[in-house]
Amino acid sequence: MSWSLIFSHPPGLSRTLMALLMLISVPMLANGQNNRSTETANNANKANLRIQDDNAPLFIQAETINGRPDREVRLKQKAEIIRDILKLNADQAIYHQVENEVEASGQVRLQRFGDRYTGDAVRFNMDASTGCITNPTYKLELNNAQGKAERINFEGEDRVNVVRGTYSTCEGGSPDWYLKSDSLQIDMGRDAGKASNAALYFKGVPILGAPTMSFPLSGERKSGVLPPTIEFGTNGLSALTVPYYVNIAPNRDLTLYPKLITERGLQVGADGRYLGQTYKGETNAEVLFDDQKTQTNRYAMASTHTQTLMPHLSFGWNVNVASDDNYPSDFAKTITASSQRQLVRELRTDYSGAQWSASARLQNYQILQDPAAISDPTLKVDRPYDRLPQLTFHSGNQNENLNWSFDSELTRFSHPEKVSGDRLVLNPKISYPFVSPAYFLTPKLSLHLSNYQLDSSTNTTASPSAFSRTVPTFSLDGGLYFERDTSFFGQAIKQTLEPRLFYVNTPYRDQSLYPNFDSGEATFNFAQLFSENRFVGSDRIGDANQLTAALVSRYSETSGIERLRLAIGQRFYFRDQKVALDASNLVQNTARSDLLLAANGRISPSLNIDSAIQYNESTHNTYSSNYGLQWQPKPKHVINAEYRYLRDSFEQFNLSAQWPIAKRWYAVGRNSYSLPERKTVDSLFGLEYSADCWIFRLVGQHFVTATQTASTQIFIQLELNGLSKLGSNPLESLKRSIPGYQQINQSN
Repeated sequence: MSWSLIFSHPPGLSRTLMALLMLISVPMLANGQNNRSTETANNANKANLRIQDDNAPLFIQAETINGRPDREVRLKQKAEIIRDILKLNADQAIYHQVENEVEASGQVRLQRFGDRYTGDAVRFNMDASTGCITNPTYKLELNNAQGKAERINFEGEDRVNVVRGTYSTCEGGSPDWYLKSDSLQIDMGRDAGKASNAALYFKGVPILGAPTMSFPLSGERKSGVLPPTIEFGTNGLSALTVPYYVNIAPNRDLTLYPKLITERGLQVGADGRYLGQTYKGETNAEVLFDDQKTQTNRYAMASTHTQTLMPHLSFGWNVNVASDDNYPSDFAKTITASSQRQLVRELRTDYSGAQWSASARLQNYQILQDPAAISDPTLKVDRPYDRLPQLTFHSGNQNENLNWSFDSELTRFSHPEKVSGDRLVLNPKISYPFVSPAYFLTPKLSLHLSNYQLDSSTNTTASPSAFSRTVPTFSLDGGLYFERDTSFFGQAIKQTLEPRLFYVNTPYRDQSLYPNFDSGEATFNFAQLFSENRFVGSDRIGDANQLTAALVSRYSETSGIERLRLAIGQRFYFRDQKVALDASNLVQNTARSDLLLAANGRISPSLNIDSAIQYNESTHNTYSSNYGLQWQPKPKHVINAEYRYLRDSFEQFNLSAQWPIAKRWYAVGRNSYSLPERKTVDSLFGLEYSADCWIFRLVGQHFVTATQTASTQIFIQLELNGLSKLGSNPLESLKRSIPGYQQINQSN
């Protein structure tokens, strides 16, 4: 028969045990709690498992119970002790009343805060949450970690010390990886683990050892030495990085990383991040002292910051610096970084009101020339003008009837090799839209006024140093809206038909003597079709007497989700255009522009298409085209195919994918192939393996860093769930190179 001090009251229960029952129940009665209040307290504890109720009653049960009520109670055979979140089962146990302490032995099973321990014997003080358990196994609720040890010391409510034991997040008695240490301090309150004289084993083989090792228990940030990173590449052959992470505050951190690069030397770097309610920023700096290849000190820095000083007032900066032209080619890890040849340095402030905004900025550039530009001047990167400073102002109002806006800009343009000067631009606009569910019509009038004052010391031409220009523009934008119910691949759907006409008239103004500080020809696309100026910037205002005609048809579900969009558009010219960007860019006059066609959408739950064509009807030639297809039947299954063409520039075919090839194995890859050159421009191939508690990635990437140089990198990473990532991280390259890529250890 099992005896229980709380749930049973068998005949013949001694006065001693009755007195003990009253003694144990006093805390509950003294606080006026009942069964309902206890249930409410338990629900609160479930919301925060790491909170213990010190006033909770004690429940004791066993086959045999005896002892003294003022000293100790002995339990034999199927002993069980429960208090709030603590539950202890053993063959036999002793409860010490005065010390509020339990001793138990024989098939011990202890549960507290959801954590579970088994062992030969245990001693535990319920007030201090201290004690120890011998020959234990354990499993933690926080991160599903488990292990075994010679002894576990309980050092407080949230702290345990695993003595000469193991730690792993793998299931089963033979984990794929585990951490073995003389002492492992686990602090659930601080979400941290710290191991002394530790060795990391993978598949039974030691792969990493350290006199001390620390890690977060739940993947949160924590200060300490991060696992070393080994990089393999062609520009520095290989590199070893041992980062140190400093978790300064929940919204601030710093990573320090000494890197040893073979054939180059020691590079040191730092990356600091911060985030507040009114500000955020990041600064990265790295220095390579005495590069063994170049015999020079080499460095780079990038810093960004934005901050709101007061309501409607903000400021920020974006500063980028490199020591030499070859720095991106030698040290960049991505295609994007290696192609950065114009490094911006900008300081700006912005202020805004209800219907207006103003800004001021200082901006200049550092130009990193392609090494091949020495022998081929056509590869030289032009230096943009510095803005020292630029002041802008915008105001406007939109309502159902009259809309107006006013933009102004005053800029000081400076250049070491070209003419410098000041430019003032004023641009008022007014429009009156007529809108209904079936149509819209918007007449608009704008005026461009500009004034130039050029520095006589830099103006080496015979042209004057002062210019003024006034250019009016009238436009009329109108469209109709039709819709009908139809079907799309057997599904009920709504189709729209949206014809649109856009007329622009801008008189000609001779601008051949005007400097060109920031203007360029706009890319011809659907957005530019409905633009009043064929140039970007304010130095060139294109003359126009033209009409744009376009037709758009959309297929949308009843929920409003657009499944497919088809578009066609073209511009018709009623007079020849005269304004050119400069003398080397003459205007090619025709009666009409190239024809634009586009089709894009999600035509099925797993299939996306995206295509655009620019076609010249006169020559029957395609100027540019893009055809893209993405098939993603399920998560972590994606194939992308894309063809890109731009006349006299490039013709490429891109293929990328993430796809399972066997149980737990995934292949990832990308290949960009240049058809005219018959060679691969950039490529990426690799394998990923997903086990229950770890991920392995092996990825190789090859990309062009400059006209005559390329880089090859090898990424090898072992990700141990709940502990750390070892090796070089390819995730950034995978996400950028493979649209739709998903991490294989993340739930969908």
